[in-house]
Amino acid sequence: MALRTVQQYVESLRDGRTVYFRGARVDDVTTHPVIGVAVRHAAIDYQMAEDPAHRELATLTAPDGERYSRYYQVPRSAEDQIARSALIERATAAGGTLVVLIKEIGTDALFSLLRTASAMDANGSPEYLPRVEAFYRHCRSNDLAIAVAQTDVKGDRSRGPAAQVDPDLYVRIVERRSDGIVVRGAKAHTSVSTNANELIVLPTRAMSEADRDYAVSFAIPIATPGLVLLASAYDSTAPERSPLEFPISARHKMMETTTVFNDVFVPWERVFLAGEYEFAGPLALAFVEHHRFTAVSYKLPLVDALVGAGLLMADFNGISKAGHVREKLVHLITYAETLRGLTHYAASRSRPREYGIAVPDPLYVNMAKYQFAHGYHEAVRNVQDIAGGALVTGPGAEDLESPETARYYEKFYAGRVGIEGRVRLQALSLVRDLVASEFAGYQEVLAVHAEGSLEAEKLALLRSYDTKPALDLVRRLARLDEGGIDAPGLAGQRQPAEKRNPK
Repeated sequence: MALRTVQQYVESLRDGRTVYFRGARVDDVTTHPVIGVAVRHAAIDYQMAEDPAHRELATLTAPDGERYSRYYQVPRSAEDQIARSALIERATAAGGTLVVLIKEIGTDALFSLLRTASAMDANGSPEYLPRVEAFYRHCRSNDLAIAVAQTDVKGDRSRGPAAQVDPDLYVRIVERRSDGIVVRGAKAHTSVSTNANELIVLPTRAMSEADRDYAVSFAIPIATPGLVLLASAYDSTAPERSPLEFPISARHKMMETTTVFNDVFVPWERVFLAGEYEFAGPLALAFVEHHRFTAVSYKLPLVDALVGAGLLMADFNGISKAGHVREKLVHLITYAETLRGLTHYAASRSRPREYGIAVPDPLYVNMAKYQFAHGYHEAVRNVQDIAGGALVTGPGAEDLESPETARYYEKFYAGRVGIEGRVRLQALSLVRDLVASEFAGYQEVLAVHAEGSLEAEKLALLRSYDTKPALDLVRRLARLDEGGIDAPGLAGQRQPAEKRNPK
């Protein structure tokens, strides 16, 4: 079974998993009024594989004839990464600008595990690569949805894992047995975990020998005993909303959890790192290299929607020719197309790394992510300015459904000549959901923190940039290699008296 139907995916989630939402145990995530919205949103990946309009992009045929999800294609070339990016972009557009993520993030983790296990194999730890390869085949052949838990709850950020007052603030191994390990601790911000089949756990940082018990990576089914998912309560009114008033967030949702490991047993065949602390940092970094590329790919429909929202409201409000509006529209277009250009260029510069996996150029990936995160709030502000105050003072769905009030709104909220009040209000509902709702606030926080903070991206940029060509150029222009007072190495040094005061 290389491809599952939507119904098979939904049925697979009825497995007795331990999920809590607002303090109450969730009996069935597929029928829960909030988490059920996330389940239906996640099903987009399975719908696309069945849809003839998307099937060629969403799926591939293996040499043995098995049809499988393109997400599971191990990328070997720039062309593979370009196709992956295109699939992520299309799926996110189908998700109303909200990424689906149930296969995207899991395969990012699998690629990083294959690379790291390959490096460990070459370094004298051959047991891990066969385990990762077997787990990869299991996930691909069963078309599984995978969540990734990487970010530990951390406690005192000034201390490392082993130096915390409470040792459980990073996930750690508390027991090594002949048949596996037992882990304890918690991870935060675990996306799509309520409606995934498997959970991959990765280290969140580089570690020292003192942190050996925290250098751990493994995979477990979501219904594993001792695994507790505490679902985020953000935007919990989604099922009560009218699609007329909230055309995006009433239909699309992604859940995050605080993911608790209460002495969870993991069999050895599903353990991918167990104390090899020197590989914790490389594994965390490898995941980031893949997942930030996924991130900038799924941001593209969102920035396109901001451009479209600005253009539409400028037109409907009759202000398209105003100078300050044109300036804002130019900024929105430049913002979106710079992100698209950097993303595509990063894919085109993919190079093979460990295990022969093609990795997008990390410099341009991080430039794209920084471009998006640094400019997102200004882009939202420009759309808000163009749209006007009716974003937050306009009618609710009930007002537009009641004959007593709808007639007033339809009359008095007309736009430029030819744009009826009903049409302008419909556009305002979409733009409100995009830039002035609880969903919009969620997206603004994601812009700053998801897939790494602004500071993390700056560090990655500095680490990825090759300084030699730029330094060589200015040294040549300044003639620093020609001797004399411009000789290299003399900056800031006192010269001999005869050179300081020539006669």
